[in-house]
Amino acid sequence: MNKYELAVVLSAKLEDDERTAALEKVKGYITRFGGTVTDVDEWGKKKLAYEIQKMKEGFYYFIHFEGDSNCPNEVEAQVCDPLPLRKTGRLIKKV
Repeated sequence: MNKYELAVVLSAKLEDDERTAALEKVKGYITRFGGTVTDVDEWGKKKLAYEIQKMKEGFYYFIHFEGDSNCPNEVEAQVCDPLPLRKTGRLIKKV
């Protein structure tokens, strides 16, 4: 099993329960494709480096997980589609 980190930025306009639901959805994708979530770092509301879909702020989350080599590609393909997610970072293999 390899270790990965997924950076997710959610819209600042979402309510707490909507953000929680979106985060659970992402964690569900990880487990669906054979991964195991080991940690979730919540960085909170931050200013975006550049405007994304007319938004200047977003809630940052970093999800650490373990999975085989096909898990990151499958998760990234699913995470990019849901509407509450405004921007996702690349999956990075941890050293």
